[in-house]
Amino acid sequence: MKKGAPVDPPPQDIRETPLSEALSERYLAYALSTIVSRSLPDVRDGLKPVHRRLLYAMRLLKLDPGSGFKKCARVVGDVIGKYHPHGDSAVYEALVRLAQEFAARYPLVEGQGNFGNIDGDNAAAMRYTEARLTLVAQVLMEGLDEDAVDFRPTYDGEDEEPLVMPGAFPNLLANGSTGIAVGMATNIPPHNAAEVCDAVLHLIDHPEADTDALLTYVKGPDFPTGGLLTENAETLRTAYRTGRGAMRVRARWTKEPLSHGLYQIVVTEIPYQVQKARLIERIAELITSRKLPILADVRDESTDVVRLVLEPRSRSVEPETLMEQLFRLTDLEIRFNLNMNVLDGDGVPRVMSLKEVLAAFIAHRLIVLERRSQHRLGKIAHRLEVLAGQLIAYLNLDEVIRIIREEDEPKPVLCQHFSLTDVQAEAILNTRLRSLRRLEEMELRREHEELSAEQARLQALLADETLRRAAIADEIRHVRTTFGPKTALGARRTGLAEAPSAVVVPIEALIEREPITIYLTRMGWLRAVKGHQTSTDDVKVKDGDVLVWTVQAQTTDKLLVFDTTGRFFTLGADRVPRGRGFGEPIRLMVDVPADAEIVALFVHAPERRLILASSSGRGFVVEEREVLAQTRAGRQVLTLGEGERAVLCHPVQGDHVAVVGSNRKLLVFPLTQIPVMTRGKGVILQRYKEATLSDLKTFDLAAGLTWPSGERTRHETDLTPWLGDRAGQGRNPPQGFPRNNRFEGV
Repeated sequence: MKKGAPVDPPPQDIRETPLSEALSERYLAYALSTIVSRSLPDVRDGLKPVHRRLLYAMRLLKLDPGSGFKKCARVVGDVIGKYHPHGDSAVYEALVRLAQEFAARYPLVEGQGNFGNIDGDNAAAMRYTEARLTLVAQVLMEGLDEDAVDFRPTYDGEDEEPLVMPGAFPNLLANGSTGIAVGMATNIPPHNAAEVCDAVLHLIDHPEADTDALLTYVKGPDFPTGGLLTENAETLRTAYRTGRGAMRVRARWTKEPLSHGLYQIVVTEIPYQVQKARLIERIAELITSRKLPILADVRDESTDVVRLVLEPRSRSVEPETLMEQLFRLTDLEIRFNLNMNVLDGDGVPRVMSLKEVLAAFIAHRLIVLERRSQHRLGKIAHRLEVLAGQLIAYLNLDEVIRIIREEDEPKPVLCQHFSLTDVQAEAILNTRLRSLRRLEEMELRREHEELSAEQARLQALLADETLRRAAIADEIRHVRTTFGPKTALGARRTGLAEAPSAVVVPIEALIEREPITIYLTRMGWLRAVKGHQTSTDDVKVKDGDVLVWTVQAQTTDKLLVFDTTGRFFTLGADRVPRGRGFGEPIRLMVDVPADAEIVALFVHAPERRLILASSSGRGFVVEEREVLAQTRAGRQVLTLGEGERAVLCHPVQGDHVAVVGSNRKLLVFPLTQIPVMTRGKGVILQRYKEATLSDLKTFDLAAGLTWPSGERTRHETDLTPWLGDRAGQGRNPPQGFPRNNRFEGV
C-alpha cells in the first residue's frame, strides 16, 4: 500500500458467532428447504414442487391432451427459466418419470420418443423427445383459472405459480411418491384410483369411519408393473392405520407345458421398481455359480410386455420349489416399505394414516369448491349488473342513442339519466349497433334468468355444508367413471393373493439328483464317480493304502461318518469330489482329528436306528436323525473313558444282539435291554476282565445267527447256550466261528 493512501473503514456490522451455532442454523435452513421445497409431496395434490411447476409450465404452453407435442427441451427451459432454478437434468428426469408407464400408475405426461424402459435404460436426450399433458393432469389442474388455489411470486418475482393444484384427481395415493429429505423420507405406493374414489365417497358419507372400514374399498397397492400382493390382512391394516409398514410383492408366473413331459416357467409381471436387466443378471449369476442347480437357463423373450423364460434342470423339479428359491434369492419378490410422510395443509411434514390422507383430500376439495363457487358468484354478479343496464337501454333505446349522438361526454349523462352504474354505462357504450335487435333482448332476458338461477343455487351451496359434500361426491363419481375399472388405464393390475406360508425347502430340492458311487480308503481319501459301480478293480489308491468303504448313493443324499472318538460328521453327497484320481482327504471337508480313524461311512436314513459301542464293551441305541451334525466339527454322541475308543456303528435290524470280545466269548441277549439315548457312555453290553469288544451284530433270534466260514456261510439256529442278559461274560462261540471274531468278515 502506498504511503498516505486512504484506508477503508472497518465493517460496522461484525457479529461474533460460535461455529457450531452458525453451522446448525444454516444446516437447519437447508434441511427445511429440502423437506418443504424438494422431497416431500403435498397431501392435497400429491405433487412435489418440481412436478407442480412442470405441469403448470406445460399448461401455459397449451400442451393439452388434444394438442400437439412439443420438445421436452422447450418445457424444461421454461421450467428452469421461470419457476425452478435447478439443474436441467434433474427437471428432465422428473418429467421423464411422470411419463413412464412402468413408473407412474396414472402418467401425468404423455411422451413421444424414447423415455426409457423397464430394463433400466435411460431416456433419450431432451432435444429428441416430446411431451404433452394427459387427461389425468388436466383433471388435476382443473379450476386454476377460477381462483381455486393461492398463487405466489416465482423466485425472480416476474411471474406467479400455484402453491398447490386444485387436485380433482386423488393423485397422492393413485400415483404414490418417493423421496428422501434430511432426517426423513417418504415412500407411498400407487393405488387403484377407482378404489381410492370409493373410499373417499364412503368417508364423505360416513366421516366417523375408521381405517379398517376404508380398507374394504382400498384393497392395497396397485403397481403399474402388476405382480401379486402377498401380505396378510392384519399387516396391511396396521400399515395403513399407522402410516408405516411393509408389504410383500411377488412376480406373476405361469407354468407352460412342453413336449415329453417337460415344462418351462414364464414370468409375465415383475415387482415394482425392479429393473428387468439386473434381475436377469442376478438369475444368471445363480446359474453360473451353481447356487441354484435345479435351474438350467433363463431367457428374456420380452417385447413391449414382460416375458422371462426359466428352464428347470429336469422335469422332476417342482415349479413351486424352484420359484420359492428364486423368490428368496432374487428380486422376483420384494418388500415395499410404506411410509406416508407428507406435507399437510399447513406445510408441516408428518406421517398420516389412510383416513387422514383421504380426509385431507376431501377438506382440500371443499375449499376448492368454495373458492370456485365464490369466484363464479363474482362473475355472475358482474354479468347480471351488465345485463340489467343493457335491458334498461333496450327499453329506452331512442333516448340512449340521442344521448350518445348529442353529448360530448355521454357516460355521466347516461348514469345520471337512467341511474346506471359505471360498469353498466360502460357496457352500453361498448355495445355494437348490430346487437340492437329484438332477438338480442330476448336472449339477454333468458341469460339473466339462467344466471339468476345459478346464482341462487351457488348461494344455497355455500350456505349448506351437506350440499357442498354432495357436490364433491358428484365430482369424485365423475373421476371414478373416467378412470374406473372398466377402462384400460383404470383396471387393477396388481393381483391379491394369500400370504405365503413359511415354506422350508429341503436342501435336496436344490441339488440335481443323480446316482454316484463313493469310495473311502483307510487313510481317509474320499472321492466319487458317476453311476452305481459294482466293480472296484479300477479304483486307484495310494501306496500302502487300501479301499475300505464303497457306498452307492444319490447326490441328494447325506453321508454320515463315525470316527473312533465317538463323533458323527455329516457330508452332502454332492460335495464329495469327483474324478478318477485319488480324491481328497476327508479331513479337508470335516474336522476328523489327526489321531482318529474312520469307523463307519453310510448313507443317512432318518427313520433308522443305530447301535454304537466302545472298545470297553459299553454302548447304546440312538435314533439316526439325532446324530446329524450342522458344522464341520461334527456332533459328539458316544462319550468315551480314558483309553477307550469307538469301534462299532451298525444299523439296528432284529430283536436280539450278539456280542463277541477279544477273549473269544460270545453273548446273546434281547435288544430291549439296551436303552435308546441321544448321547452318553451307554450301558455295559459285555463284561471283560482283560479284553475288549471285537464285534457286535443285531439279528432276529428266530432266523438264527450267521457268520462267514471260508467261502461258505455258517448258520446257527439253536443259540440257547449263549442266551443271557446284558453285561454277562458269555461263552465260547460255536465250532467254526471265525478266528478274527467278526460276524461279517474282514
